[in-house]
Amino acid sequence: MTDRDATRLPGSFPRVRMRRNRASAWSRALVREHALTPADLIWPIFVQEQDGRTPIASMPGQDRLGPDVLVDAVGRAAELGIPAIALFPYVTDDKKTEACEEAWNPDNLVCRSLRAIRAAGLQIGLICDVALDPYNSNGHDGLVVDGRIVNDPTLEALCKQAVTQADAGGDVQAPSDMMDGRIAAIRDALDAADHHDQAILSYAAKYASAYYGPFRDAVGSGGALKGDKKTYQMDPANTDEAVREAALDLAEGADLLMVKPGLPYLDVLRRVRHELGAPTFAYQVSGEYAQLCAAAANGWLDREKVVLETLLCFKRAGADAVLSYFAVEAAGLLARG
Repeated sequence: MTDRDATRLPGSFPRVRMRRNRASAWSRALVREHALTPADLIWPIFVQEQDGRTPIASMPGQDRLGPDVLVDAVGRAAELGIPAIALFPYVTDDKKTEACEEAWNPDNLVCRSLRAIRAAGLQIGLICDVALDPYNSNGHDGLVVDGRIVNDPTLEALCKQAVTQADAGGDVQAPSDMMDGRIAAIRDALDAADHHDQAILSYAAKYASAYYGPFRDAVGSGGALKGDKKTYQMDPANTDEAVREAALDLAEGADLLMVKPGLPYLDVLRRVRHELGAPTFAYQVSGEYAQLCAAAANGWLDREKVVLETLLCFKRAGADAVLSYFAVEAAGLLARG
């Protein structure tokens, strides 16, 4: 039903009383149009070299996970019915270079984490970020030459990173760099390396947003960033461009699409999902997480209720899945009923 069709439905008060269907819990359940389940959630995880947990100050309740606790944390997510996680590394400064070679080191932090989860036999999907910013001494998603982010040389680096992560046991390669042509290049590289079954989740509409600050703290790229990312991430004013970006990525071989950030870009999510008809995810980013945590900590919002309501918003707008730092918490709430 379209919005226009809805306005043409017949009837008027008092014969029509819309509150009849809202009168009890059972009737509300019967007519509910959208639902949120743990199967709709993807948990982004930050990994670190040292054992234990390191709290992330700007993301209360989120920790960087060391090798000794990672597998148990992922196992808990799987037990709750979360179908996939997304891995992001905290790379120490001594491993960051302008050439970003650590990104395709087969023994880097991400690859070791993938192998550890695989060895544990956990039944959960492993999504790998494909971008250079954690490894780049300039903090950018692409290689920097003479102060400019260069597109085509970056593609070569991204292809090496994607193949290395696939070799280590990743299931999905998720390019978040926003370089032109990267989907086709990565698809060709994966196929050439006999990774035909690797899915590509394209960050098709990733905006140059102010909501990413806590994430950059979490992976340690914020302090290294020189300048901004506006020459490759999208202008927050544009929506037609997002649809075009997503359509191009599908044509190049993307299997899944992403809109990022999430809640402030629900209009973009809806357009991409409904105009292109391809599986589309949303990323409830670190800034969104941090602001809800802060409001709840101050007693201004009911944390549990607002977490579930916000995640449901993504489903209502058309998201097939949501990357959220609330994933484990929300799955627990849903299990509790």
